[in-house]
Amino acid sequence: MILIGQYDSSFVRRVGIALRLYRFDFEHRPWSVFSDAAALGAVNPLGGVPVLVLDDGAVLVDSKMMLDHLDSLVSPTARLWPAPAQHLDARRITALATGLADRFISLFYERRLHDVASPILTARREGQIRATLTVLEAERRARPTDWLFGPDLTHADIALACTLRHLRDSAPDQFDANNLPALVSHASRAEALPVFQDISQAFIAPV
Repeated sequence: MILIGQYDSSFVRRVGIALRLYRFDFEHRPWSVFSDAAALGAVNPLGGVPVLVLDDGAVLVDSKMMLDHLDSLVSPTARLWPAPAQHLDARRITALATGLADRFISLFYERRLHDVASPILTARREGQIRATLTVLEAERRARPTDWLFGPDLTHADIALACTLRHLRDSAPDQFDANNLPALVSHASRAEALPVFQDISQAFIAPV
């Protein structure tokens, strides 16, 4: 398999971490959506990342679909989800984390690509980011275990940690560490893991 995209993207990174934890062999191509736009567009007409090229040549362009596919290739007991009774809750938190990433990415590009950012959109995105971080902080604080659903790492934990790293790197003014201690602790615990240190990249702002 081939994973395309830079690891400073939380979406690319969480797929790379899952590939490594599942022990799949894969090639990583750290293409940028800007500087490698032509090459990327030849593989994914949407022009986004991540892209996962399967061994049979099929191309997946959505991180959730990629992880669902990878899950289907391993035994049920090896999948990075908690007990079945907790699946819905884990997917709910995962959706909050990835939705948060969508919001701050939108804010980042609004600020980066316009001489004057829209005050309406900026205020809306900043409010959505604050509200979602407040909910995620409460969710993490309510779970005193090592990970969200017990002693074992799940897709929800990975999504949350990757999103927090991405946010703090790309929009640090939107993350008030003093008011988010549970999220800071979660991120620190995840980033200390070898797989997070290996599947990692300093943030590179597009030019």
